[in-house]
Amino acid sequence: MNKVNLIGFVASVCFAAAVSAAPPSRPNVIIILTDDQGYADLGCFGGGHVKTPQIDQMAAEGAKLTSFYVAGSVCTPSRSALMTGCYPKRVGLAGGVFLAADKNGLNPEEVTIAEVLKSAGYATGMFGKWHLGDQPAFLPTRQGFDEFFGIPYSHDIHPFHKNPKHHFPPLPLLEGETVVEQEPDADYLTRRITERAVDFIGRHKDGPFFLYIPHPAPHRPIHASPPFMAEVPDAIKAKLEHEEGVDYATRDKLYNYAIGEIDWSVGQILDALKAQGIDGNTVVFFTSDNGPSVGKTGPLSGGKGSSYEGGMRVPGIIRWPGKVPAGQTIDELLSTIDLLPTFAKLAGAEIPSDRVIDGADVWPVLTAGAAGPHEAFFYYKGERLVAVRSGKWKLHIGKTQGKAPAKRGKGSSSPIMALYDLAADLGEKNNVLESNPEVAERLRSYVTAFEVELARNSRPAGVAQNPQPLTK
Repeated sequence: MNKVNLIGFVASVCFAAAVSAAPPSRPNVIIILTDDQGYADLGCFGGGHVKTPQIDQMAAEGAKLTSFYVAGSVCTPSRSALMTGCYPKRVGLAGGVFLAADKNGLNPEEVTIAEVLKSAGYATGMFGKWHLGDQPAFLPTRQGFDEFFGIPYSHDIHPFHKNPKHHFPPLPLLEGETVVEQEPDADYLTRRITERAVDFIGRHKDGPFFLYIPHPAPHRPIHASPPFMAEVPDAIKAKLEHEEGVDYATRDKLYNYAIGEIDWSVGQILDALKAQGIDGNTVVFFTSDNGPSVGKTGPLSGGKGSSYEGGMRVPGIIRWPGKVPAGQTIDELLSTIDLLPTFAKLAGAEIPSDRVIDGADVWPVLTAGAAGPHEAFFYYKGERLVAVRSGKWKLHIGKTQGKAPAKRGKGSSSPIMALYDLAADLGEKNNVLESNPEVAERLRSYVTAFEVELARNSRPAGVAQNPQPLTK
């Protein structure tokens, strides 16, 4: 179903909804996405360094997903996968992150999870960080969201990652497609986004609705609002009061406090559902867009930008009282690419049939103990496919000319090719390639087949002519 046909389908569904109320069994859907939060940066994932009682309670009331993956290890590729249900390479967005006034963005011909749910009569709102293109044709309001309040890219794009084709525009805060502020105080972004999300829930309590909350935090430079700075040591506060430019080393010490504010935000969302009497008919999903720059990954190696587990395996939690059995830990391989088809099925919506969607409906895995649907899962570093996982096995595939495919950290490189048994070696430290050549060959065959299929069924990124910075 292309976007033109989808618009007609939306109209027919909305007409039907006007005649007959939406079935009460269709849940409201909320996705909460943090930015650069590590696998172990939650209490329920072993993070003793952070205080996350609200999220820990959410996990206790739902399912904790311990083999949950994003499909990119940096912002733009990861978010494109969540929106489209596809590997970033398939939709032309594997290459990196977008700058201010970038010519590229999520192609308007792609069909997002917001558009799929909108086609089934859902109200759609997004509050937070987009990072899939800042030109008008790429903005959330052109990609299925009725409402948008937030920033078009990371708050460090200005002034730390320059687009050489443009003078530095100030960081824009948008309401819909209009810049309503320039250089918003990043200390208050988590709070303001949360307030808007709670307001959306109140206005759409009669549902169904889809609410997407992609927080800018805890991306560097790290910020937190005054109530969450109260426990920060005075020495750190004093340094920040005399900060010239951005003192990253000092701001990195705010990481745990920023996580605490995200936990508060999740509590506000869950409390709003209860206050509106819709807690039992709302599925809430919590995850991060990739591994950390500052946080912790527990037993995993690597972090943001890496194809080791710490770069792409992230905390995943799903809660729907009475539908998702409480207290579960699910270790099946699942991914953000599965969210679109899974939530579409719950909403009674059609997914596009004119294109390849890489994700699968994983509801049976979440509720009935079924096996995960993915025979193989592929890891990209930019445009390059650098690793593949199948079952407990993970094969790293290196570049030619002696260059390594990934790094665990500064000054440490991986082997040119390595096979790891993740069931026994989550840290990817013991290369068992020599003793398991047949496993390595099987995983390489998955890579070969996938790259052939992808070459036949990939789609381009959107391209804007004469892109301009967003200004007030």
